[in-house]
Amino acid sequence: MKYISILGSTGSIGTQTLDVVRGHSDKIKVSAITGNNNIELLRDQILEFHPELCCVMNKENASLLKEMLPPHIKTEIMAGMEGLVEAAEFDKSEIIVTAVSGMIGLKPTLAAIKKGKTIALANKETLVTGGSYIIDMAKKHNADIIPVDSEHSAIFQCLMANHKKSVNKIVLTASGGPFRGKNTEFLKNVTVEDALKHPNWSMGRKITVDSATLMNKGLEVIEAKFLFDVEPEQIEVVVHPQSIIHSGIEFCDHSTLAQLGLPDMRVPIQFALFYPDRVPNSYKSLSLFEIGNLTFEKPDMEVFKCLYLAFDSLKVGGTMPAVLNASNEVCVNLFLNKKISFLEIGNLNEKVMQLHIPKKIDCLETILEAEEFAVKTIKSILKYN
Repeated sequence: MKYISILGSTGSIGTQTLDVVRGHSDKIKVSAITGNNNIELLRDQILEFHPELCCVMNKENASLLKEMLPPHIKTEIMAGMEGLVEAAEFDKSEIIVTAVSGMIGLKPTLAAIKKGKTIALANKETLVTGGSYIIDMAKKHNADIIPVDSEHSAIFQCLMANHKKSVNKIVLTASGGPFRGKNTEFLKNVTVEDALKHPNWSMGRKITVDSATLMNKGLEVIEAKFLFDVEPEQIEVVVHPQSIIHSGIEFCDHSTLAQLGLPDMRVPIQFALFYPDRVPNSYKSLSLFEIGNLTFEKPDMEVFKCLYLAFDSLKVGGTMPAVLNASNEVCVNLFLNKKISFLEIGNLNEKVMQLHIPKKIDCLETILEAEEFAVKTIKSILKYN
């Protein structure tokens, strides 16, 4: 029996992880879950999966959740960052699924790494902001990091029978999002509702907007650099609208391996939970006859400047990727609340990067300082409190 903690059990990755658990309840037990605002769903998850611990980030919601549970339920309810870290460090849990969105996932993931846990990594921000510092900590504490993102899972799988030193380049595929092929003139007037209409994947609001700006792919570029120990020049982004080829690797002999499958996040989640084993499931099989055609395009980094900025932040190094990530979090939130336009996301990210003097990352505090810089800088630029 594998025991797992799910950080962010009410989100897209969290709920799909629980769907994997339903299909393998004889092999996986949920020890701890966390959430924030959706306490009705947390209650339902507690009643179904009986975790020993549940953390609610919002303290008022934690109190409400306690009142909503019947007396016979023994799940301990905690609140705030302390509870989130407790769920990440939970003694019984071997695997920590980091499915929270944003930099809030950094501290609990680092805590789990220090406990030597296996990290099923779905929180991009951990490696985007922490980079080689996080990788070094994982090595120091013998903590395995298994990527959950479909693209990084594909690369990870292609590497299973090969050595990292033989990698020539990583081919990172992108759907192109809802605005694939559009120009800057078109993007001036797109709405929040337009940006949230992803053609292939069902995801949370923030990551869906990131997909529309191609920042999501930019964050994956940064993550891939640290996960697979390659240089930015060895990462090639290819727009692949069908989302069937999830990513691949070209090796030094110019042989290329790629991993294919239907767009279903439960597959890479299941792979991470059971690695190195593969287990059967009831999901739909890929039929290339039904798909018919696979097409590929070059991304337009002038129109979708967030992707360019991600590559640029890697070349600068240090805290620059952390600043870009933090700036983007603030900007996407402003866009979702209709305070800025779609194109302002990339423009503001660029301004914040231009104003930042990068530092070497040697501790968690350096990363948090970079985040604070980005937040303060955007407030200063936009003149709001």
